Amino acid sequence: MTEHVEGTFEVTSWDETPAQELEGALEVSVASIGQRFSGGVEAETVTDTVMTYRDDGTADFLGYQRVVGEIGGRKGSFVLQSIGTYDGNEARASVSVVPGSGTADLAGIDGRGTTAAPHGSTGTFQLDYELA
Repeated sequence: MTEHVEGTFEVTSWDETPAQELEGALEVSVASIGQRFSGGVEAETVTDTVMTYRDDGTADFLGYQRVVGEIGGRKGSFVLQSIGTYDGNEARASVSVVPGSGTADLAGIDGRGTTAAPHGSTGTFQLDYELA
């Protein structure tokens, strides 16, 4: 049975480094981002993200987020893949659980959801998931 959870997250750290630049190419950077989830998921997370910035301040990004905590009363960890965009005001992403990444009580987890983060250090998430 599919369960639905939602909540908020707070950015707890951000370490971004530009990738090697090539003349005439868009800016690409790699970031390690820490977050604390509250609500339907209680967890500490670390995301490794690659971002491509355009001259107008918008960006596209792809990341893998290691989630360690609790969901639905079960403890363990899993990895989310995120694919998103930043429109200059808000970052939005589609997320999906990486198959086979669940551990402990979260082994066999599968799911999809979204995140949204306006300027600042907080955002929202929602996740529809199933546990085997």
